[in-house]
Amino acid sequence: MTEAGLHISRPRILVLSVQPGNPPFRVVEIDGEVVGEAKAITDVLEAAAAFGIRVHDLDDPDVVRWVGGDKFTWTVH
Repeated sequence: MTEAGLHISRPRILVLSVQPGNPPFRVVEIDGEVVGEAKAITDVLEAAAAFGIRVHDLDDPDVVRWVGGDKFTWTVH
């Protein structure tokens, strides 16, 4: 059996798991490079804009990959 139809996206934006801090934050990578910390969705959008990326859908896995939660996960559990 072949996996010719399998598509694994490699989004330009990667938002890593929540890290403890005051306030908690998530590390943001763009094109494989760490570009900063996000404490809210707006920080992710601002980082993307700084690199010329227009994000129309934060749930599109071809654009953003959320690791350890989704766009609403901003606290350590």
